[in-house]
Amino acid sequence: MTFSIVARSADGVAHGVAVASKFLAAGAVVPAAEAGVGALATQSYANLAYRPQGLAMLRTGTLAADVVAGLTAADPGRAQRQLGVVGAAGDGATFTGTGCHAWAGGVTGDGYAIQGNILTGPEVVAAMEQAWLASDPAAPLAARLLTALRAGDAAGGDRRGRQSAAVYVVAPGQGYGGTSDVLVDLRVDDHPDPCAELARLLDVHTLLFGRPDPDTLLPLDGALADEVRELLAARGHTDSDLDAALAGWAGIENLEERMVPGHLDPLVLAHLRA
Repeated sequence: MTFSIVARSADGVAHGVAVASKFLAAGAVVPAAEAGVGALATQSYANLAYRPQGLAMLRTGTLAADVVAGLTAADPGRAQRQLGVVGAAGDGATFTGTGCHAWAGGVTGDGYAIQGNILTGPEVVAAMEQAWLASDPAAPLAARLLTALRAGDAAGGDRRGRQSAAVYVVAPGQGYGGTSDVLVDLRVDDHPDPCAELARLLDVHTLLFGRPDPDTLLPLDGALADEVRELLAARGHTDSDLDAALAGWAGIENLEERMVPGHLDPLVLAHLRA
């Protein structure tokens, strides 16, 4: 009833899952991930116990293929299950039970597992794999996962239609304010075009919570400082300390993650000018 990709970033730091389905709130059921450990997707009459059990196995260094083998061997309902697992290193692993609704199957490779059931055909997972392999390894993992998910959606996706989509990514200390490992956790629970809506949400998330690129930061001095001070004053932020005034405005706009004292992120400047 679902198609998903479970993957690890090229540098091995991040792990995540992207999923879409003609099923209400698939993001509440399918994905699980733990920073520095791995990620998994449970679908097709999902066994939610796979999530804590699978992560516990990955935590001990168990290979993805052995996690899949262990979880399914102990499950009397395995014929109707589908599962994808990626660990901290090595190939991903996937499982499709013999009782899953056609078309059902999956593909794997170094650091990824792609699987789906009740699909229009094998072209869905093939398109996802091609998009994943063609994506920039240096790009954020959430963006790469979504690129693969949208490729599967464009190739036909769930043959019953569309309803929900989600992306979940973890990385050590890279969550909001550096106090969490959850880097991205976005869900579209009920929407006529959930993958497109998920892409819109990820763009907003990137603007608000993405870290500024040090190579693009602008020195907050001279004519730029004068312009910023004027723009902030028009919005009621008149602190004589320009960094303080900017931080006050940014906090209201939810852009605090992009603040760098003495400098300005071009994305923040564009938002301020708008």
